[in-house]
Amino acid sequence: MTPTLLLDLDGTLLDNEIGEFLPQYLKALGKHLASHVAPDRLIPTLLTATQEMIQNNRPDLTLKEVFEAKFFSDLNLEREALQAGIDEFYAEIFPGLRSHTSPRPEAITLVEYAVDCGYRIAIATNPLFPRSAILQRLEWANLSPQDYPFSLIASYETFHFAKPNPVFFTEILARLGWPDGGVIMVGDDLYNDIYPARSIGIPTFWVAQDKNIGKDDPFTTTAQGSLGAVIPWLDSASPEQLRPDFSSTIATTGTLRATPAALAVMIHELPASAYNVRAKPDEWSLTEILCHLRDVEQEVNLPRLKKVIDELDPFLPGMVTDPWAEERQYICQDAPTALASFTQSRLQLLNLLDGLKDEDLRRTARHAIFGPTHLKELVGINASHDRLHLQQVKKTINIIKLNR
Repeated sequence: MTPTLLLDLDGTLLDNEIGEFLPQYLKALGKHLASHVAPDRLIPTLLTATQEMIQNNRPDLTLKEVFEAKFFSDLNLEREALQAGIDEFYAEIFPGLRSHTSPRPEAITLVEYAVDCGYRIAIATNPLFPRSAILQRLEWANLSPQDYPFSLIASYETFHFAKPNPVFFTEILARLGWPDGGVIMVGDDLYNDIYPARSIGIPTFWVAQDKNIGKDDPFTTTAQGSLGAVIPWLDSASPEQLRPDFSSTIATTGTLRATPAALAVMIHELPASAYNVRAKPDEWSLTEILCHLRDVEQEVNLPRLKKVIDELDPFLPGMVTDPWAEERQYICQDAPTALASFTQSRLQLLNLLDGLKDEDLRRTARHAIFGPTHLKELVGINASHDRLHLQQVKKTINIIKLNR
């Protein structure tokens, strides 16, 4: 199985001291847009809109949508009034900030090692910037995507969650199709990289330099050291050490939240003609998968969870849902409409779970197939179902792209 390596960018692959870089970035942006809006108004508004992105927990809104809704509204400006200037800034001014950063030779060595070993590599940078700014910083690190086969690069156009939200990491894995095999997160920031990744069960390596985790820290077993120490650690780690564990409530609810977000991007990147393509004659198309997810959410998951919450140890009948694909003629339905309906139903389910306490997750039920169970286990089953079908979606998309 191909291991998956998640790599932070700033402070990990690129020497970029945020305390120096951020003031210079804000100063340059404020100066460039000063003819449109005063810097002392622009910068606080930008920082407030950035906080909105960090706090976003909605899978139906990209970070760009969240940012622009807050930023332009608070400035009382139309997007068109500033967008040309913003684009010009990232094309002409932002490159000058390279002087405040420097590449790390150990980062290039690590990436080349991972490529040679067949790792799947994702750039797990905090997606608070446009893609153009992230691609430039990869260039500054001498890690151009034109030279290295990164499977995914997080940016605010296509991501819905930001660090330190643990759902950022489930969104990455969902976009990758929940790959089998080991998963490792390498980053320099405990609170943005290590803690949230560990909270959903991803093994981590903390690029700690001279920093140390305190003895009372809940993750004292986190591997740590210099960036150059990552390769020896990977070479010595057993498969069990690199195997993720997605059984925690944070991981299962994070999976459920990431699914509609990932599907929206994965489907949007394809032409409509691809929606009904089947990887094999006996496998479902993307349209059929989306219709299946929609109907299971509306007719199985939501009613089942509500029943467990509202009743004392209820009996839950088993339901055979696969025949619905033929019975309901999913192949004749509209994929984007099915996805939109699934997303709305998933939002209802998430709202239901968000209001629960730990003791609520211990509420019991009797399932016709599983036998005695409880709410936490049922949520875990839902998450496993999501992962299974995202793997199916990714496989189908890969075949579609291969045959183009």
